[in-house]
Amino acid sequence: MIPTLRVAIPIAAMVLLSPLARAQAPSTPAPAAAQPAAAAQTPAAQSFSGDQRHEIEGIIKTYLISHPEVLQEAMDALDKQQKQADAAKARETIKKDNATLFNSPHQVVLGNPQGNETVVEFFDYNCAFCKRALPDMLTLLKTDPNLKFVLKEFPVLGPGSVEAAHVAVAARMQDPTGKKYIEFHQKLLGGRGPADKARALAVAKEVGFDMPRLEKDMNSDEVKTTIDEDMKLADSLGVSGTPTYVVGDEVVVGAVGLDELKAKLKAQPE
Repeated sequence: MIPTLRVAIPIAAMVLLSPLARAQAPSTPAPAAAQPAAAAQTPAAQSFSGDQRHEIEGIIKTYLISHPEVLQEAMDALDKQQKQADAAKARETIKKDNATLFNSPHQVVLGNPQGNETVVEFFDYNCAFCKRALPDMLTLLKTDPNLKFVLKEFPVLGPGSVEAAHVAVAARMQDPTGKKYIEFHQKLLGGRGPADKARALAVAKEVGFDMPRLEKDMNSDEVKTTIDEDMKLADSLGVSGTPTYVVGDEVVVGAVGLDELKAKLKAQPE
């Protein structure tokens, strides 16, 4: 029996057995003293023998094999239901954590800080999909003067990612306008090879940051606070991979491409 049927047949049998058993159960209520003991057994267990249950399960199995599309329809419906639940939870989290998500003093803001359109991106410097999505961000910033683009550290791809995030936050602390930071971000994320402390420091030096100050800031409370805040936000939103965007009240998962991001922005209310 294929794994899907192993799961589906018992579930389907239980669903069918319960109403059948209730229909066959005697209508006379049990004495009050006997009710607790009777409640310990389900109607299905009381009404069908092992042979009967086996026969019913065989019928269900035959039906599902003959109509496998039923399983696909059920799985599609379950997936749709789960996505709707996830989206509702994300909207609630975005509403609850709005200030931290869009206007935290610990975040990187690129583009127009007063813009009326906002994209938040959770990223990892070692994420290949984030590298692929980098041109999308740069194009949006270049073509949309009303765009506020917020970057959130989500270093989940190993120790090197955590080290690179520490350097990046320290770089942000030196450059609140983001003008120098964006060059650092492009070179580190867009470069070849894995990102770690050594490579991030090399990029920071190349861009022209104050290195003694940066190395001191890397171990500051501000760096820890920033990364902790971003990780907690990601957990609340159900972020499990990078890149993940927040556009308006919607979480957008993956490197969906420039056109999709534009469409999501356009769909937001004025």
